[in-house]
Amino acid sequence: MKPVYCIFGMKSAKLCRLCLDYLHTCWCASGLASLGYGAIIHRHSNIVGGKYLSIGDMTSIGCYATVSAWDRYYDMEYRPSISIGRECDFGEYLHISCISEIRIGNGVLTGRWVTITDNSHGLPTEENSCVIPAMRQLYSKGPVIIGNNVWIGDKVTILPGTVIGDGAVIGAGSVVKGNVAPNDIVAGIPARSIKMNGI
Repeated sequence: MKPVYCIFGMKSAKLCRLCLDYLHTCWCASGLASLGYGAIIHRHSNIVGGKYLSIGDMTSIGCYATVSAWDRYYDMEYRPSISIGRECDFGEYLHISCISEIRIGNGVLTGRWVTITDNSHGLPTEENSCVIPAMRQLYSKGPVIIGNNVWIGDKVTILPGTVIGDGAVIGAGSVVKGNVAPNDIVAGIPARSIKMNGI
């Protein structure tokens, strides 16, 4: 028995997948604050609170992404804002969670399994230790701001209160908190500068 691609054709299969991705994008678009020209949200992605999400022109969000803007969690209310610039390319399994502000510039490239969050489940207090983590109030230590032309490797976690300058490179598997200078290359847990880009 011949494989399906021998009968159907690889180009036809690719075109079919692309059509399905655009149908999924159109389905998501009605619930977003704005969606730029040529932007695409690939299949199997989940958007929560899309009315607080703006996506720029020609940006691609990979398959199996979860992008959440929480305006309410149990009895708490929040005012989230997620802004993504143009010509960004996010890998599969992206996870963005926002209760305050996440701002991503233009031309950002990520690998797979990247997490960007401006919040956590409660503060590490003795009182909270008696509460199931999923039921704790969401808490933000500050917005996440990512500049233009930033390259973020696979399995990176970007924590609340982080500012990443233009042209920075974040090594795979890093956990980032605080400020990353423009054109800096950082890696590790926690991420630290290993060299300046171009120097």
